[in-house]
Amino acid sequence: MPPTDAGPTGRTRLSRERVLRAAVALADSGGIESLTMRRLGEDLGVEAMSLYKHVANKDALLDGMVDLVFGEIELPSGDTDWRTAMRERAVSGRAALTRHPWATALMQSRSTPGPATLRHHDTVIGTLRQGGFSVELTAHAFSVLDSYIYGFALQEGSLPFDTPEEAEEVGRQMFARMPAGEFPHLTELTLQHVLQPGYDYGHEFEYGLDLILDGLDRALRAA
Repeated sequence: MPPTDAGPTGRTRLSRERVLRAAVALADSGGIESLTMRRLGEDLGVEAMSLYKHVANKDALLDGMVDLVFGEIELPSGDTDWRTAMRERAVSGRAALTRHPWATALMQSRSTPGPATLRHHDTVIGTLRQGGFSVELTAHAFSVLDSYIYGFALQEGSLPFDTPEEAEEVGRQMFARMPAGEFPHLTELTLQHVLQPGYDYGHEFEYGLDLILDGLDRALRAA
């Protein structure tokens, strides 16, 4: 008997949220290229056509998935200062993109954002405006923060290592291939930083974030 919208057990019916969360899990495990309606239906134990009762098409599926990821990012509360709020939001955003690396390239590309996405953007803008930022400076701040968050996530996801131990091994291999004395500055950085105990590239995120926040604070004071 073919699977139906009721699922493999006949007890758990499909819902839009269930479809979206299954799609996110599939993209997390195999990348966005592994996500097809047929594969998603197989994972849910239903015919692919059943999915279209909950998402109109593949684009609608991607819109919903992106909205779920935006919903995971911690929103600023109204009782904290703008700098603390932007820092917490950036750290939470990077964590969400680390959990869902496929989302980095999609977060700003959707033309039909969902409610969580709109709420996220509106809250960030409102926090900056309440912190004394002009409309123009708010736009600048939003742009530079998002560029840093997404750019760092993209760069971090492209690195040829995932753990400090792997980073050390890659650094040693790179150093071993360098002709002696030919690249002194790169050698210095590798030996005195990358190969030091406890090195973690991820620690660079908050250092750079604080530099940006310092700059925004100076721009706000100057304005």
